[in-house]
Amino acid sequence: MVAFLMSLLITVAMVAPIFPYAKKRPVGTPLTWGEAMLAGTYIFFIIFWIYGVVPHQWLTLADAELGWRPDLIWLGPGGSATLPFVGWTIETPWFPIMINARAIRDIVAVLLYVGFLGGQMWIWAWWQNRGKRADATKAIEPTSTYGRPLVKQA
Repeated sequence: MVAFLMSLLITVAMVAPIFPYAKKRPVGTPLTWGEAMLAGTYIFFIIFWIYGVVPHQWLTLADAELGWRPDLIWLGPGGSATLPFVGWTIETPWFPIMINARAIRDIVAVLLYVGFLGGQMWIWAWWQNRGKRADATKAIEPTSTYGRPLVKQA
């Protein structure tokens, strides 16, 4: 449990500095070779972490500590679903499809992948559109010919 939660915390700690950096960096500023290599290495490590380490820690947690085995049937004939962390047991003889704990473990892993992919695409779009947000902010605030904000209309 600790390894999985720490991997999620490290993910947040690695992604969080992107937002202040994007607000600080002017749009259209060319990258130097060193900046490009550093940024590429950093993003590669984040992608390795979110698609490799975090799902691995979830699968390890589900297999080892939670004991979600393929012979543990939660739903279906002969199955009983015990809710994690609560301990309630639900008998499900009426459900026609057998769903074991390993299937739920794999569904959660797929949801992790899909969530990370959606977050990655959102951050890409957010980064690419940061210039449009800055232009929209400038368009709202009227300025003089010298670039100072207008206090009253001339």
